[in-house]
Amino acid sequence: MPKLTRPCGSISFDVIKAAQHTTAPALMLSHGFGATSAMFAPNVPTLATHRDVITWDLRGHGASASPADPQCYSAAHALGDMQAILDTLGVTRAVLGGHSLGGYLSLSFALDHPDRVAGLILIGTGPGFRKDDARDAWNRRAHATAQRLSQEGIAALGDSSELHRETHADVQGLVQAANGTLVQRDARVIDGLPDIRVPALVIVGEGDKNFLAAADYMAAKIPAAREVVIPDAGHAANVDQPQRVNAEMAAFLADLS
Repeated sequence: MPKLTRPCGSISFDVIKAAQHTTAPALMLSHGFGATSAMFAPNVPTLATHRDVITWDLRGHGASASPADPQCYSAAHALGDMQAILDTLGVTRAVLGGHSLGGYLSLSFALDHPDRVAGLILIGTGPGFRKDDARDAWNRRAHATAQRLSQEGIAALGDSSELHRETHADVQGLVQAANGTLVQRDARVIDGLPDIRVPALVIVGEGDKNFLAAADYMAAKIPAAREVVIPDAGHAANVDQPQRVNAEMAAFLADLS
């Protein structure tokens, strides 16, 4: 995978060119915490039929750099990385797809740069929290995850279907990302959902109990959103039921085109 030089270290990304000539906007896929771009392997061949697909590893994950400076692990840095990748590739407007943390970052990017987003695909995603106590509880869980990783190593990630533990170069990068990128600081994203004016596909696994209500909420608040609940799937529905999710995403992208 190519590397993009950034102030906080290199970011690994890849571009899978469309199988046929196309003028459709590229699709940029952002993975969730603890995963890497490898989680989209079951989806990319289908999605790249009619458009270029961009995948990348968040800082501290996979083949991207894991700097020691905690200040490098912020949502702002991650959003800057997304913009830099698009700029490097000459992509002025893209569809953003994301899983979990990657979906949250995609929502944030759409609010910051609405002119650069043609649509959103949100898989197992939450929009953050409006109430301080709920946000504080989330952040406590993020810091607890960092502590487990620090004490137990990569095994603390667990065995959820989207995780590829062998693809991470440095567990300390994941510790930093849990303490930084995963932490939420305000209600800007959840409050901004009604301002998102592009079509959005909200996908959630039927067994993803922690995110079912969040999916319902986003589908209700984003004006042009449609929700799909995937049977026999958990948090990473695109991994658990790739054929069903690929069909939903392909149909959504075709409608955009």
